[in-house]
Amino acid sequence: MELANILAKYSKKEENLIEILLEFQSTINTNFISEEDLVLIANYLNISESKVCSVMSFYTLLSTTPRGKYIVQVCNNVSCHLSDEFNVLKTIETKLGIKVNETTKNKKFTLEFTSCIGCCDEAPAIRIDNEVYTNLTKEKIENIFFELGCE
Repeated sequence: MELANILAKYSKKEENLIEILLEFQSTINTNFISEEDLVLIANYLNISESKVCSVMSFYTLLSTTPRGKYIVQVCNNVSCHLSDEFNVLKTIETKLGIKVNETTKNKKFTLEFTSCIGCCDEAPAIRIDNEVYTNLTKEKIENIFFELGCE
């Protein structure tokens, strides 16, 4: 069991919660953590299930619902929406053929909003998994998704 191996690497301290959640979720093809696994993690760390759920709901990188292989997060902050040249969200929606909070039919991409990703001086920006892409143009977006196997 993958979760058991991950838990064994960490001491039973609450401060390990986020690291455990991120590492475990990265091993799941559908990028989410089930309720059953949340209970196991809470029990291992001797913390309440509600504590684990509150952390899960706070961080946009974590999810309790199945998602695609790649999590595409569009910054929802003002500076990323001020581009006069093009609309990042519309460009990505058109490229992937999905709307926000949807997953492509092939389960490869899930599109989400996220709060500021800390690149306001290089807006517009998106994050795909743990990689941040800044100073976006339509061409850059095309290249990013081409490299990820989206024709």
